Amino acid sequence: MKEKVKAVLEQIRPGLQADGGDVELVDVQEGIVKVRLRGACAGCPMSQMTLKNGIERILKEEIPEVESVESV
Repeated sequence: MKEKVKAVLEQIRPGLQADGGDVELVDVQEGIVKVRLRGACAGCPMSQMTLKNGIERILKEEIPEVESVESV
C-alpha cells in the first residue's frame, strides 16, 4: 500500500509545489497515512484544509484502504 500512496502523492505534488509547498510521505500504518507538509504548506493557516479536503480526499478516492491522513 505504501507504494500506491507514494504514486498518488506524486500526482498531487505538482499542485502543492506550484504554491511553494510540498508533501513528504512519513509512514503508512493500518490505513493511516502520515505525511509532513513542507515549504509554504508548513506554515500556511489553510494547511489542514489542504490536508483533509485535498490530500486525504484524493488518497481515499484512489486507494479505498486509506482511512485517514495525518500531518506529523
